[in-house]
Amino acid sequence: MQFRNAVKADLPAIVRLLADDELGATREVVADPVPSRYVEAFEEVEGQTGNHIIVAVDRRNTVKGCLQLVVTPGLARFGMKRATIEGVRVSRDQRGSGLGTDLFLHAIGLAKEYGCGLVQLTTDNDRRDAHRFYERLGFEASHIGMKLRI
Repeated sequence: MQFRNAVKADLPAIVRLLADDELGATREVVADPVPSRYVEAFEEVEGQTGNHIIVAVDRRNTVKGCLQLVVTPGLARFGMKRATIEGVRVSRDQRGSGLGTDLFLHAIGLAKEYGCGLVQLTTDNDRRDAHRFYERLGFEASHIGMKLRI
């Protein structure tokens, strides 16, 4: 697998991955053409320094995994930059293959290149398999995450 920044042509595959689980199926809209909200969001991500949608592609350039890595400068923790990983998905045919681990290691490497001192993520309470995966990578459930829908 090769890891690279996503291009607009990857959007249909990324949206399909995001929708391909119990939770994502209720949140995402898979349509042809890709709904304009995804295109607009992608363009906004592309325009921000330190905001990347990373894809894992096979030899045929087929998207097999994705995640979003966002680097945030901050004052807390003595001005430490942190990276947030979101929207993690691996295609069903690649789950258990080690692709998720490799994708995360790639993203963590990028976070280090940006000078981040911390990589963080949130995960839905119902994603028990994902929790075990993140713990195997060294992530710790150190905080309680909260959300306010507006």
